[in-house]
Parts: sequence; structure tokens; C-alpha cells
Amino acid sequence: MKKIFLTIVALFSLIVAEAQDFKTPIDYLNFIGKETDAISRNTWNYTKAVAHSKSARRIDATRKTLVKSIQNATKKITNLKEGYKGDTEYRDQLLAYLAISEKYINDDYGKIIDMQEVAEQSYDFMEAYIMARDLVNEKINEEVEKLNANQKLFGKKYNIQITEDNSVLGKKMKISNAVFKYHTEMYLIFFKVNVTDINLMKSIEKKDLNAIQQNASSLELYANEGLKNLEATTPFNKDASLIASTKKALEFYKKEALELTPKVISFLMLNQQAEDTKESLEKKLEKNRTKQEIDNFNNLIKEVNQEAQAYNKLNAKFYQEKVAVNTNWEQAGEQFISKHVPKD
Repeated sequence: MKKIFLTIVALFSLIVAEAQDFKTPIDYLNFIGKETDAISRNTWNYTKAVAHSKSARRIDATRKTLVKSIQNATKKITNLKEGYKGDTEYRDQLLAYLAISEKYINDDYGKIIDMQEVAEQSYDFMEAYIMARDLVNEKINEEVEKLNANQKLFGKKYNIQITEDNSVLGKKMKISNAVFKYHTEMYLIFFKVNVTDINLMKSIEKKDLNAIQQNASSLELYANEGLKNLEATTPFNKDASLIASTKKALEFYKKEALELTPKVISFLMLNQQAEDTKESLEKKLEKNRTKQEIDNFNNLIKEVNQEAQAYNKLNAKFYQEKVAVNTNWEQAGEQFISKHVPKD
């Protein structure tokens, strides 16, 4: 998972009476609304770039534009020293929201990127990365809730009707958040078996039989666990593509644990037996080696060579299948986001 998915929310929407004098509460809200509308538009542009662009430069450019719009709004709203006729409660809550948003997008963004760099190393690291990302999202949402509550209090105080955000942009934001949330849930199911397979391959490379058996058992367990979770997962807006690609990956990794791993263990044990026999023979003087010992060793070497061919062929087959299912999942994930996150 190479992209940061930002939770975004529309701040507010107003239904007001006719515009009055510049110093009316309506004009006060409209002034603030103009500034926050720019932030919402730039947030949406950033979200579109994350969802649809493969250019890191473009994504970072839209992020910087978003940060700049937050800074500009903060400066202008800070200058409203008296708020509305000395009532600064709503202004102060808005400034608190802008501060935490800027910190997330500008400062915490880098920290989360750093976490993302190591997240691929283990399931625990990946969970920690996602939890850190979601925690900041929750903080932003908490500030939005406070902001909306204070806005309603302001409206009630000055007899202004304020409604929930039903704008086109607000709807797009809600859709995008739901898409990213669903994608993350599917990704975690896939990643759990994927990273366990990586550990399995490392243990095979080290010829660590205990680690191979442990990782294979975990791989089978996580594959079964994931398949069970998928049974309770509903398609996203009738789109079952991520479920299908995740299921295909889980079934492959389960097959790898049950079919490939026993063959690997068997071959490694045979190879170890041949090495041990060779070492035992080499410790003896040539004149002390019996014909039976030499014949046994030669037969072992023939068997290892024969098994090596079958082993290499089986390894290549599973490797090709693995590349295919992993590529399939990555493509399905990208297509899922591209399809469901609005482009306009």
C-alpha cells in the first residue's frame, strides 16, 4: 500500500435568509464559509490525486496547495479578532480544527510516510501504521464534530438555519472515505498472508525447518481466518472484485502451506542427510570407508539430484502463481479505488 489515504469531511452547509448588512451574523458565516470552501475544494483535489494519479510529484503538489489554503484561511480568520461582535467561540473552534488539519497534512504526513516505509515488514507494523493514520483521522473528525456543534450553537443564537452538508462535494468526500475504508479492510486480510509468506520464504532460504513449519502453520491459519472473514463481507456497491481477488490470494497461500511446504521440508531433510553422510565419510580415511557406505552416499546424491529437479520445477510453478495472484490483487485494488472514488 503505497499511498496515504486522507479522511476528508465537509465542514458545513448553510441555508440562510436574505443577505443583510456586512456586520450581520450571516455575513460573518459567509466570510468564514468562503475560506473553508477553498480548503474543501483543495482537499478534494488532493484526494483525487491520491486515488487516481501515479505521479508522486502531482500528489505532493496538491498536498502543498491544500496546506497553503489552510494557512491562508487561518491567517484571515485569526484576523477576526472580535469574531462576531465579541463572540469568538465559533472562530476559536474553527482555528483549532485548522491547526490540527495543518499539523496532520504538513507534519504528521511525514511521520506516517516513515511508518509506511517499515509497515511492509510485518503485520504488526502494518496495523500500527494504519492505526496511527486512523487516529489522526479521528482527531480531525472530533474537531469537525466540535466545529459543527459550535456552528449550530452560533446559528441558534442568531436565528440562522444551518443544515447538514448535502453538497455534491460533501457527498463525494463521504463516498471516498467509504471506498478507502473498504479497501483497507480487504488489504489487511491480504497482507496478513502475504507477509507470512515472506517470512516463510526467508525460513526456507535459511533452511530452518522449525521456522518453516511454524510459518506454514501460521499461513494456513491466516488463510482460513481470512476466508471465513470474506464469507461475512458484502460487495461494495455490488462490486465483488476485491473480495474475489482476496479470496484467490488466500486460496493460493493455503495451497502453498499444504502442498509446497511439505515438499520443501522433505527435500531439505534429504539434502541434509546427504550432507551429513558426506561429512561422516570425509572424517574417515579413504581406506576405512566401506563399499556399502560409499554406495549409500552415491545413491543419496542421485536421489538428491532427481528430487532437486522436481523441487525446482515445483518451486517455479508456485512462484509464478504467487506473482500472478499478488499482481492481480494490486491491480484489483487500484482499479477498485479508481472506479469508486469520483473523478470530477
